[in-house]
Amino acid sequence: MRNAGIWGIGSFIEGREITNTEFEKTLDTNDEWIRSRTGIERRVFADDDVDTSDMSYYAAVEALQDAELDASELDLILVATVTPDYPFPSVSSLLQERLGAKKAAAMDISAACAGFIYGMATADQFIKSGSYDHVLVIGAEKLSKAVDMTDRNTAVLFGDGAGAAVMGPASEGKGMLAFELGSDGSGAMHIRQDPKLIMNGREVFKFAVRQMGESSLAVVEKAGLTKDDVDFLVPHQANIRIMEAARERLDLPKEKMAVTVNKYGNTSSSSIPIAVVEELKNGKIKDGDLVVMVGFGSGLVWGAAAIRWGR
Repeated sequence: MRNAGIWGIGSFIEGREITNTEFEKTLDTNDEWIRSRTGIERRVFADDDVDTSDMSYYAAVEALQDAELDASELDLILVATVTPDYPFPSVSSLLQERLGAKKAAAMDISAACAGFIYGMATADQFIKSGSYDHVLVIGAEKLSKAVDMTDRNTAVLFGDGAGAAVMGPASEGKGMLAFELGSDGSGAMHIRQDPKLIMNGREVFKFAVRQMGESSLAVVEKAGLTKDDVDFLVPHQANIRIMEAARERLDLPKEKMAVTVNKYGNTSSSSIPIAVVEELKNGKIKDGDLVVMVGFGSGLVWGAAAIRWGR
């Protein structure tokens, strides 16, 4: 069976820059406390008139241009989000019409911060089976509308953004080599929206530190490789201490891990593709590299993928 590779990628993260010091005006917190515990220095909140489908569209256009593919050639659109414009219709359906992707099927995926990995794994199966040739996978969140801005434990953590990838058949040896998906519903209530975002930070931290490392190693082993083969790690950008734990499990130097949490905070499902776009521009991800992507989120769910970069 053919592997599924990333043909093109794009992102959108524009709006109001919110620094840590701005929270000092309304919450019992400060810049040093936020930086030392999370690694976050700033985040971006989308403008009031920009919703999840809008951010998805801008990221998708960039990814399609990068892939040199027209939207009319898409077979399937997958949007991972927990902050849709509406409970229904889906963001993916709104996006399908706006892109003019008339032959594409469309559905949303709700896997929180691991959503983009879930989307890639789903696309991989459609492409491997030969059912579809071109799948658009998007992670997009407007978390600023879900966060309780009076809760210092969550308000400082999150930002808005979107990342998109066009996936299609890859040449021999390239593309998705392995993935791992998982869930532990016993921790479901540790991160929930009721009606605003609520999080048990201590329990989530313990879960994430363990699971991110375990999943990173597991997906490399599934690919028939070892941690010595890994060239670059793109973890979910939730907390620098959690990210460092995953990097250390793979014995990677600091320069081989993507870090955007300082600039954008936790953008949930969009954090991994946004980080990939940045590191490609920085020249840190190169053709032929073995890239490991790993994320965790509400559910509690997790996902990891090992990808040989290139078409």
